[in-house]
Amino acid sequence: MSRSKLVIIGNGMAGVKCVEEIIALEPDTYEIVIYGNEPRPNYNRIMLSKVLQGEHSLQDIIINDWTWYAEHHIRLCTGETVHRIDTRGKYIETESGLKETYDVLILATGSSPFIPPIPGIDKERVMSFRTIDDCTRMSDYSKEYRKAAVIGGGLLGLEAARGLLHLGMEAVVVHNAPYIMNRQLDQRAASMLQQELEDQGMSFLLAKNTQKITGRSQAQGLLFTDGSKLEAQVVIVAVGIRPNVDLARRSGIATNRAIMVDDYMRTSVPDIYAVGECAEHRGISYGLVAPLYEQGKVLARTLCGQETPEYKGSIPYSQLKVSGVDVFSAGEISGEGMQTAIQHLDGIQGTYKKVLMQAGKVRGAILFGDTAEGTALLGLVQRGADVAELAPREGAPDPAEMAAAALPAQETVCACNNVTKAAIMKAIQEQGLETADQVKEQTKASGSCGGCRPMVAALLKHTHNLKKSGGTGVVATPDKPAPMPVCSCTELGHAELKEMLNNSVGPREVHVDRHDYQPVISLKRDLPLILQKLGWGSELGCTVCRPVIHYYLQVSTRTIHDQEIESTQEIQVRWDSQIPLSSYARDAGGLATQLRTNWIGASMPSPVSIGVAPGPGSLVSALVQDIGLLASPAGWEIYAGGHAEHPVKQGGLLGVAETEVQAATLASACLQWYRQTAWYDEPLWAWTERLGFMSIRETLLDDQLQRELAATLHADI
Repeated sequence: MSRSKLVIIGNGMAGVKCVEEIIALEPDTYEIVIYGNEPRPNYNRIMLSKVLQGEHSLQDIIINDWTWYAEHHIRLCTGETVHRIDTRGKYIETESGLKETYDVLILATGSSPFIPPIPGIDKERVMSFRTIDDCTRMSDYSKEYRKAAVIGGGLLGLEAARGLLHLGMEAVVVHNAPYIMNRQLDQRAASMLQQELEDQGMSFLLAKNTQKITGRSQAQGLLFTDGSKLEAQVVIVAVGIRPNVDLARRSGIATNRAIMVDDYMRTSVPDIYAVGECAEHRGISYGLVAPLYEQGKVLARTLCGQETPEYKGSIPYSQLKVSGVDVFSAGEISGEGMQTAIQHLDGIQGTYKKVLMQAGKVRGAILFGDTAEGTALLGLVQRGADVAELAPREGAPDPAEMAAAALPAQETVCACNNVTKAAIMKAIQEQGLETADQVKEQTKASGSCGGCRPMVAALLKHTHNLKKSGGTGVVATPDKPAPMPVCSCTELGHAELKEMLNNSVGPREVHVDRHDYQPVISLKRDLPLILQKLGWGSELGCTVCRPVIHYYLQVSTRTIHDQEIESTQEIQVRWDSQIPLSSYARDAGGLATQLRTNWIGASMPSPVSIGVAPGPGSLVSALVQDIGLLASPAGWEIYAGGHAEHPVKQGGLLGVAETEVQAATLASACLQWYRQTAWYDEPLWAWTERLGFMSIRETLLDDQLQRELAATLHADI
């Protein structure tokens, strides 16, 4: 059976990452051909600054060498620029005259440096910083010239300036904003970074706009709009990137700023996809590695015919080492309604932390000098956590370690050196590694840009804790780590705790109400006895475990008094009344009111979001809610397990109900099944993944059980 031919235009990080994922999923599905305009295999463009600074050679930043392409039977055509796509004939043509037919085509053309229209920008010794060849030119210039100017105070400009310092040149960074890295940092963090870089020999001219580059045919300096001048024999332009869309535009593929794609990375032309910096998804084109890799995974699963959540966009974040200084930034750091939730400056240690919130939700974070909390803060930003979660809780598990435990085994931790979680844990176990530096030496993880070091440290801690709890230190399946203890008072995980509470806390050990003969637990009176039977490490537990125990007992058959221990989570019901009702749309407002009335006061393991949509054009998407109800010609479609924040997940269809009453019953049954079988603090979307959506669906479509579950929920409220 012949294989379909998959052609990729672009040999950069995004396109090749997609190919790697395809090979891992279905290695025999496609005959793969890659066209790249550089005369070399795939390399890590992020690491160019390290090459410039002398820390790495070209070979060190190669991600996949020539042998990798050969081993996987990939035909790589280097030094070839594709200038035409015949979308009807389904073939591409290069500038040198080569033609290649395709069945499926991926555009991974990346981006080019944005060159501002400054007079003199085309003079000799004016250049961008984007490729290996640019590094070579800068190194050559440093042997003859001493004064350099870098236009652009973002990350790339700072890294270029640091490389010029290493080459022995004087480097002045010219930036049009009042402080450097203004898109990722606030003024305080930027000032701390600037001071560090000035100590290394860098100079800065801020709030300066370049009017022209002076000199006849060669650069001699810069003239600014305020009339001041700067002498410079070499000028580096690093003010941003521009997606490469000309090829797509000429070929009749829909473009805006970049190539327009849907949630599965499909372009406007059948069998043509786009991924990476050249793609525009929902009006946004990303220039960071993490979103591009997320796109590549969705596209790979799509092309392999496997189910995959839609790509809904990414929360931008940067975890970097800028000229030797650790810097972390995630989410929104400015904007209307943004407030400071936490701000801490340690001038002695040279560290800074700021967390931003909006309407009580965590929206952004900045760390300088110490980025150990980066992984945990990123998780809070990605799910828009309540600011209350920022407060430290006695005995709570380390959030960074929890993030490390939740990471899939084959997930790439170090993008620079392509090191997975499984590889890191295996090295720690087999070689007895004790420090993050030892992990770096053995695996290269965090050995390049350093951005993944906090996750490496968290995996180190997680692996050691697994060894302590298991006794052998061998983790046979790193993608299924041992359950995290509920808190520091116990070694029990949630599953064991629930089972022991159900089995060991019986009616004889608690007070029996003399009127209805139902066992009634009073936490004030019975908690010490319960904890003693569970082998708890403290007599009264802690602020972490008490709400957990309270919740698990509350959803059992026992009645709970003493409601001073809070465990009730929020249920938010939203509906959209802004669109005209279609001919089949039901009363979304009425159903939403009914659900809110039925469920008010119900305790939940984790906050639950309910969306009621009167039609497909609704502003409330039923598909990305914990439970979503969507009006349809058949009545109501009920979805469960969706998630609007990262990781974006489309809910699955539980069933279709003809009436509002039937829809409410099925949704109520789902909520009750979630209450009975979820772990405390486990989101509903994560619960569906753990139990399996089809298993949940089969359970809830049993009519008798569905009615019983709905009745139980109403009786418990």
